[in-house]
Amino acid sequence: MKKAPLLAALTLMTFNAFAEMKSVEMVDLNSGQVVGVVQVSENKYGTVFSPNLEKLTPGMHGFHLHSNGSCESSLKNGKMVVGGAAGGHFDPEHTGQHGFPWTDDNHLGDLPGLYVDSNGKADVPVLAPRVKLSDINGKAIMIHAGGDNHSDHPAKLGGGGSRIVCGVVK
Repeated sequence: MKKAPLLAALTLMTFNAFAEMKSVEMVDLNSGQVVGVVQVSENKYGTVFSPNLEKLTPGMHGFHLHSNGSCESSLKNGKMVVGGAAGGHFDPEHTGQHGFPWTDDNHLGDLPGLYVDSNGKADVPVLAPRVKLSDINGKAIMIHAGGDNHSDHPAKLGGGGSRIVCGVVK
């Protein structure tokens, strides 16, 4: 029995299933070092963000799409904000609210939390059911220092805190 043609067919099927995939290089905003990539692909359930990241602080982190395709720092109210040029969470419907990835009355850029294991690695994919791959071109993917409660209470924008890692979708 020849296994090579079967293997080639499976490889081609796998490639075709993810033909529309984007690879986003993610950079530590303080050191400027690349910490890995996030592969982004769309399927019938939404858009999957598959991280392959390392050298991060263990625990849950806020994970969002931001409006602008820049990871540069910027001034806000006279204060330098690391990664501030990425703008706010992607909110094309102008809801002005932070929430869950599966609800309709909040930022489209609100993604599920990013889990980092005790070794500083993040490799657990998350699904954003409302996001389409075409929505994210020219947007920044941002990882925040803290977790995300998917609410504006008690802290705005889920309480994720400072921006620590960023990449631009091209």
